[in-house]
Amino acid sequence: MSLVIRNLSSRPIELKQVESTETSPSIGGGAIGNITSNFSSLLRRKNTQSQAEPQQSVTSVDLSITLQPFTTTRTDIQVGPNKSLRLIFDVESERHALNNLKTSTLSSVLTPLSPEPRFNYTAIHLAQASHLTIYFSANLSLWMRSLKDETPLSALSIPGTHNSPTCHRALPSVRCQSASPPEQLQNGVRFFDIRVQPESPEDLSKDGLILVHSVFPISLTGPKYLRGLIEEVYTFLDQNPSETVIMSIKREGTGDSTDAQLSRILKDHYAGDINRWFTAPRIPTLGEARHKIVLIRRFGLDEGLKSEWDGAGWGIDAENWADNTPNATCRSGDICVQDFYEVGETENIDKKLTYSKEHLARASKCVCPLPGPDVLDFGALPKQPFYINFLTASNFWKVGCWPEKIAEKINPAILEYVCLKHNETDGVDLPEEEKEAVKRGDGCTGIVVCDWVGYKGNWDLVKCIVAMNARLELREQSL
Repeated sequence: MSLVIRNLSSRPIELKQVESTETSPSIGGGAIGNITSNFSSLLRRKNTQSQAEPQQSVTSVDLSITLQPFTTTRTDIQVGPNKSLRLIFDVESERHALNNLKTSTLSSVLTPLSPEPRFNYTAIHLAQASHLTIYFSANLSLWMRSLKDETPLSALSIPGTHNSPTCHRALPSVRCQSASPPEQLQNGVRFFDIRVQPESPEDLSKDGLILVHSVFPISLTGPKYLRGLIEEVYTFLDQNPSETVIMSIKREGTGDSTDAQLSRILKDHYAGDINRWFTAPRIPTLGEARHKIVLIRRFGLDEGLKSEWDGAGWGIDAENWADNTPNATCRSGDICVQDFYEVGETENIDKKLTYSKEHLARASKCVCPLPGPDVLDFGALPKQPFYINFLTASNFWKVGCWPEKIAEKINPAILEYVCLKHNETDGVDLPEEEKEAVKRGDGCTGIVVCDWVGYKGNWDLVKCIVAMNARLELREQSL
């Protein structure tokens, strides 16, 4: 198959050389093929046979193929299971090498061939589709640093985790994560989904909030508390003050505690410090949120908290979050959520996948109202909510529908979708009006909430979500 390359970075990339090593009894058969008329030049070609391995053919081709930002380019470069490719790229006179086009979907960091490189790139090769996606390599511990303070937080592509602290030894249907919250933060996650149970709801002077998943504790070795998790988040934000963590908190568990009691405990013992928490009932800018936890509340308020912020309430309001929904907007207008989770049979995973892709498409067409003259070009823009997209689902009674099993199917499928089709019009069957909306949009993914992300060190989905901020960042740089 011929290789397709998508440049998801904001700079033109030129493919300068392809070196092909083919293992075959037929050494001369099908090296690189002709470069299509779209390519500017084919400078030279040489064929040499490795003396050490007489059945290997090494072919090197110099060429000049420009990969424009946010475009997809189809080439005549042939890929196959018996062929190893080394690709050399040029970016503003810097050379970068993809030393081995992998047959797996794991990402590869391009090797800089120039001293003191200004740019760093990562590539993901989807072998079955013969598709290579290239994007900027972000420093995942502080990826928000490059974005402007004026950017609304809802305009960003943000990786998140579902039942974020459930990384402990627990029931298989309860555990949703392989990595600890600090490890998640270091690897780019900026949205935490937290469920708590007040430990002593009748005594509001006590701050005990037990971390739970539905009615179950998140650890079989003893209760875990919100206090410890908050301290871990504070430590991360102190070390990386350019970042923020959005925290959605919901009351679950057993007992007869109330939302009003939970809201009072959080306000009095946790989120009362305005230097640590953003609790205004609106979406903040990134500048307002840096070095803070942004509270999304999935609970009702104590009467005394309804008068906070000049009577507007306390925290971003997601109290009437629709249950098991493929697409719904909360009453506040600040949250648009896909949270279809009742996957009764493994066959229903395809339905979940469809809903997840549709929500990504909704987010991608949004245009962020940045300060500057470009706002006038777009006219009056609608309010941009947080598009929160849960890739998660489960069924307690079905082993094949436990969180880990569903993540094994959903996470790679969404990674492939983001690489191939998210914010893409080339080769995608859409009405013209829809294509124009996609072209106009910033390509945001919204908040993508995952289970078992980072399993066995694979953070590629998180990296790809962060990379989708490149189009918005390019707009910011032009202001």
